[in-house]
Amino acid sequence: MRAIFVGASTTTVATARMLLKRGHEMVIIEQDKERIEALAATLDCGFLHGDGGKPAILREVNPERTDVLYCLTDHDQANILASLVGRSLGFQRVVTKIQDPELVHVCIELGLRDTIIPSLTIARHLGEMFEGHDPLEISAKIRGDARIFSFVIQEKDPRHLSELELPKKSRVVCLYRGDEWLLPEEDTRLAPADEVVIITAASNLELLTERWGS
Repeated sequence: MRAIFVGASTTTVATARMLLKRGHEMVIIEQDKERIEALAATLDCGFLHGDGGKPAILREVNPERTDVLYCLTDHDQANILASLVGRSLGFQRVVTKIQDPELVHVCIELGLRDTIIPSLTIARHLGEMFEGHDPLEISAKIRGDARIFSFVIQEKDPRHLSELELPKKSRVVCLYRGDEWLLPEEDTRLAPADEVVIITAASNLELLTERWGS
């Protein structure tokens, strides 16, 4: 498989080392030439000097031949911009790293499905470990054709769960209203900006993304 990384951050380097050991091909796009020279001595991968948020630069790495575009700079705005440009150029999958949790809703509304927040992921992991729970237990149970999908309720969307007209093999798991986590009931009313989390079949993802992914 082939991966492109925007930004030679510590997250990029750690991920690149792991993928290289597994035999995958990758290219790292970085604006700092000295950073590239330092990493080239230890990483057996391609490097491209330039701004990963520029369409011309991303076209150079052949979007049609790439499995995943990772936008992992240390700047949220740069990652979001590079992700949007990458998606417009036809990258199959785009992963966006952000540090500010307040930008999660923005990413969802922009259709950036694969958003990671390293600080929150680590915090949850440590919190679960402290309380004696297995933080990987739930993700390990989501197997086979099952997928998790989330979207933000817009003004034009229905106000009752039953009116959402979800595809077959889909069910609402929970919703977030601000910082509050809610288990939906039959009479739960939806409000604009609510984030709805559903479990669904992988075959439904394209339809769901067309409806709520942008």
